[in-house]
Amino acid sequence: MQHQSVHVEEKTYKCTECNTLFRWKANLKRHQMIHTGEKPYECTECDKAFITNEKLTQHQKIHTGEKPYQCTECDVAFIRKSHLMKHHKIHTGEKPYQCTECDKAFITNGELKRHQKIHTGEKPCKCTECDMAFIFSGDLKNHQKTHAGERSYQCTECDKSFIRNRELKQHQKIHTGEKPYQCTESDMAYIRKSHLMKHVKVHTGEKPYQCTECDKAFITNGELKRHQKTHTGEKQYACTECDKAFITNGDKLNQHQKIHTGEKPYKCTECDMAFIRKSKLMEHQRVHTGEKSHQCTECDKAFRTNVQLKQHQKVHTGERPYQCTECDKAFKINRDLKRHQKVYTGERPYQCTECVKAFITNGELKRYQKFHTGERPYQCTGCEKAFIANGELKRHEKVHTGERPYQCTECDKAFITNGELKNNQKIHTGEKPYQCTECDMAFIFNGNLKNHQKPTLERDHINVQNVTNHLSEIVS
Repeated sequence: MQHQSVHVEEKTYKCTECNTLFRWKANLKRHQMIHTGEKPYECTECDKAFITNEKLTQHQKIHTGEKPYQCTECDVAFIRKSHLMKHHKIHTGEKPYQCTECDKAFITNGELKRHQKIHTGEKPCKCTECDMAFIFSGDLKNHQKTHAGERSYQCTECDKSFIRNRELKQHQKIHTGEKPYQCTESDMAYIRKSHLMKHVKVHTGEKPYQCTECDKAFITNGELKRHQKTHTGEKQYACTECDKAFITNGDKLNQHQKIHTGEKPYKCTECDMAFIRKSKLMEHQRVHTGEKSHQCTECDKAFRTNVQLKQHQKVHTGERPYQCTECDKAFKINRDLKRHQKVYTGERPYQCTECVKAFITNGELKRYQKFHTGERPYQCTGCEKAFIANGELKRHEKVHTGERPYQCTECDKAFITNGELKNNQKIHTGEKPYQCTECDMAFIFNGNLKNHQKPTLERDHINVQNVTNHLSEIVS
């Protein structure tokens, strides 16, 4: 009779706490332990306890290392037979459980049910400490550990600890250098499968997550959600040291706070540089290796990072999406716009400790400070000249190579830098953007305006000095 109830779907045993129905009384009793918190089966190796003896037996295999269920297609083995059966479907490609709301399919019915909650918006697992809610009970349990400060999984190689054993195992791959997930389209490899899946979309061009406010689309749902906060202006995670706030409470706020503490845990083994972020260290190390893996498809230039490549590609497209509200200038990147806007506000927050000069950006301050120290770390290999900035060295090296890539379309002149080309083009257009406030004179170059604005005696002295220097050069 008990077996026949399976076929007729008879469920006569009802839980009084949550109204869940069961076919068998034994299943109801086992379920009720969830409400009472009773876990009579304790592990002798650790402090974990379980509702059933079967779950305890499976758990003990973690301590013994026993994995009796071996995959015949690869080297992976499992504690449970059900895990092996699920794993087999990876090799066969079988995904029998299809979502009716989208085109996703899943290996197990459990995965399908969890996925469907994304469409319904259902988040039944609510945290009692804050207003967060989760789709899955496991996510809630992990979240609750953040309130308790519990991080029971300690890395033996460094001082990091983790809430979940899975996070620890992934972290340990950083120390071993293991990257088992290899891209078939490029030489990139990843610690996590999810990172590989995200990377593959770079090759396919797939961006399934579309913003409803603008025409931008994203590879992951997380990227879309972060982007949507730019429309709402929501920045709920505020720094306690300054007035900056961030969209996410993850890396950005934590990394920003290291600016105040001065902490730079990621040190370069080739030089004295240290960085707040690991990604910045990896980017910096390419300076030493010379690696430039991001190739432009329009020209022969290559770049160390994908961000640099994207910025460069705007040279070909002419795209300048960041528009100044004070003038008609537009910029390729938002950082350049913010720097430009400080020209109008007069803001110069970076003060030199050696003199009274102040600067718009920290980079300008650092370059300027080298004038005081006399430091010129960028040495030309073609002559004995050395430079304060790498950009100055690169411009200088073109003197030796004879390279003048910036060609004027109005005359036959060519220039080493794009700035020199633009200055030359103003001669053809007659543009004189630098206007004297004392008279109606205007100039092509800001330097000429400054020279014009100097008192007459000072200007005459400079002109005499220039002539004297010129005569000295001729005599020598």
